[in-house]
Amino acid sequence: MIKLLRSYLFWTYERGSFHYDVMVTLILLFLFVGPRFIDFKAKPVETLTLDPSEVVVKEAGITEAGKIFVYQIRAQDLEGATTDSERQAAILNVIEPISGHVTLQRFEPIRDAKGKITAYNAWALR
Repeated sequence: MIKLLRSYLFWTYERGSFHYDVMVTLILLFLFVGPRFIDFKAKPVETLTLDPSEVVVKEAGITEAGKIFVYQIRAQDLEGATTDSERQAAILNVIEPISGHVTLQRFEPIRDAKGKITAYNAWALR
């Protein structure tokens, strides 16, 4: 038994042999089935860093009233806005020079891994 384990550990079997196929199968099982049962505690983090006065615009859909766009705005661009109405006005001040007149539907903060607000996503109807 020890000899068998040592052979598996040092991968001494030839390609195409039964034991080689067993080792490859175990590796593939670990790669494809392991993430379903093993919690690696991996959480995707928003890594998009925006330069000053840079706004990311994504199309979010079409309604009867028009197109909906999602604008991602840096939190530093909204400095001084402490209430929701002030944030809404500040967001519109950033968006309207880019897109013209829009109707802001909603906005929500984007937080980093430590919980600090780094940017805002704003949904606007154009």
